[in-house]
Amino acid sequence: MKLVAVTACPTGIAHTYMAAEQLEKTAKKLGHSIKVETQGAMGIENELSQAEVDGAEAVIIAADIAVEREERFSRARKIQVPVQAALKDPEAIFAGLNKD
Repeated sequence: MKLVAVTACPTGIAHTYMAAEQLEKTAKKLGHSIKVETQGAMGIENELSQAEVDGAEAVIIAADIAVEREERFSRARKIQVPVQAALKDPEAIFAGLNKD
């Protein structure tokens, strides 16, 4: 499955990047491709293009705050979870994508 994701937490430091790493590691383990945009203290990093969003089968938003430019995902199939879900049980997020 081709996926994109956004991670963001209130302080935008550790949890944002840890969640991104967990999603990337779990996607690889499960045979999916993923590009993760982080929205943290440094602003938007690894920014997703509209073409990447449109080409993805689903979007994972792992955030405890409103993500910037969320309108990019208005037509996308998405799952929204707290950052802690990506840290503690990322496989459950991917399992949720397979239910539809």
